[in-house]
Amino acid sequence: MILLDPNEISFPDPALLESESGIMAMGGDLSPQRLYFAYQLGLFPWYNPGEEILWWCPDPRFVLFPQDLKISKSMKKILRDEVFTFTENTCFREVMEECKNTFRKDQDGTWISDELIDSFVELQKNGIAKSIEVWQNDELVGGFYGLQIGKIFCGESMFAKVSNASKAGFIHFIQSQKENLELIDCQIYSEHLESLGATMISKKDYLNLLKNQQI
Repeated sequence: MILLDPNEISFPDPALLESESGIMAMGGDLSPQRLYFAYQLGLFPWYNPGEEILWWCPDPRFVLFPQDLKISKSMKKILRDEVFTFTENTCFREVMEECKNTFRKDQDGTWISDELIDSFVELQKNGIAKSIEVWQNDELVGGFYGLQIGKIFCGESMFAKVSNASKAGFIHFIQSQKENLELIDCQIYSEHLESLGATMISKKDYLNLLKNQQI
């Protein structure tokens, strides 16, 4: 694990580092410039509140290929019945705030700090980050956010205030972005996303797919 210089925006090449934990570096800051550079390299920040920033590139990597998307009969009905409506980038900060305040089992606090939210808002203003909002009766009931690098969407976090809201938004996003989406980076395993078709690939394969988006 490499200790980063806070005055220099640089990272070790994750392709050249081996780490059982997936942690590649520690320290630095959460500036928009550093965040974008990190995601371009295949790194993402994830840490406990009050601790040093940790930069991860796990092996294997949890991803979803759009063609592998699984939609249950019940979800097909929810989408067909238009239980929810969807928007993109209409309330980015609010989506991040909701993700920040969502209780997550076995997790002490959240890595989504005010500084991280401010930086992601700047990235959204520059067309790099985006949010998907899920509405029911004019109320924001779910959503998620992340960064777009070429045709790879690096998903960060999601929330749902009612059952199936985030799942419906996720499915809608994939179906509506077929021409602009080759892969969703889910980062870390979850049963929720596995049920939708996400799977593990090697770090090497993920980094090669990411590199191909930037050639």
